[in-house]
Amino acid sequence: MRPTIRDIASAAKVSIGTVSRALKKQPGLTEQTRIHVQKIATQLGYDEANLRQGRIRRLTFLLHRQHNNFVASPFFSHVLHGVETACRERSIVPTVLSIGAADNVMEQIRLHEPDALAVAGFMEPEVLELLAQTGKPVVLIDLWAPGFRSINPDNLSGALAATRHLIKLGRQRLAFISGPLSHYSIAQRARGYRQALFEAGRLFDPRLEINLQSGPELHLHAAAAMQNLLQSDAPPDAVFCYNDATALAVMNVCQARGLRIPEDIAIVGFDNIDAAASSTPPLTTLAVDKEALGQMGIKLLLDDALAQPEVMLPVELIQRASTLGN
Repeated sequence: MRPTIRDIASAAKVSIGTVSRALKKQPGLTEQTRIHVQKIATQLGYDEANLRQGRIRRLTFLLHRQHNNFVASPFFSHVLHGVETACRERSIVPTVLSIGAADNVMEQIRLHEPDALAVAGFMEPEVLELLAQTGKPVVLIDLWAPGFRSINPDNLSGALAATRHLIKLGRQRLAFISGPLSHYSIAQRARGYRQALFEAGRLFDPRLEINLQSGPELHLHAAAAMQNLLQSDAPPDAVFCYNDATALAVMNVCQARGLRIPEDIAIVGFDNIDAAASSTPPLTTLAVDKEALGQMGIKLLLDDALAQPEVMLPVELIQRASTLGN
């Protein structure tokens, strides 16, 4: 059998990402490490023709199956539009592949025959390892893992801004409804929420932070979580939600119980999807330039003289009536 990047990593006692960077002559390694990896690759008989040759003509956009409902998760439809725009400008043909950990990922990628891969949102670490083994250029969009090029919105700063906004308004019991913390972007938003409380001298109350599990009916889980918060002995007077879809579900629950927004409870989302501005009341949120994420992700992928493998895209707090009133 032909040796793979995983085989080289095992023999050289380094990570798969280190092997990939060494063989592609990318920055970020010492010359000693680079020579060591190249020596091991030669000893194992690795064919460097497996690495990127010539310009990229075909790109596969990989999305986890939990994100592939563009109606329920409009965030990634805009990211994909940005990817398509960037590919069209460069005469690259993009395809979309929805995968999960149980799929034969390598077989699916082989069928698409891409020259490069763009991975958006959550992806299991074991799947990322398989992608690194292909030797193809890979960029992560709204996702981070060591050894990969990546572009992300500034989730931490955005969560800090959202929580500070609620504190500045005088809210005393700030809840955070979070998604699965295995997602890089969500974990960063949870970190920002807690950091803002700490900076304000507020004690973190674990009863006010709820982590939702992944699933096709996330809005129902968000609604149930909000019902539980409102039925507690000391319900929140503000809620920061990890995304807008969750915030809109929370808003519906509060209104159904007769609560006034924002007089009784203030609500903040994240992402600034189209529905955020048209909700009643309009939702305060963090604006993420989703198409720019996709476009800049492709630019990062194609940058051979890479000076910065990890890019952070600024976000903006959009203050609307769900926290400020009319």
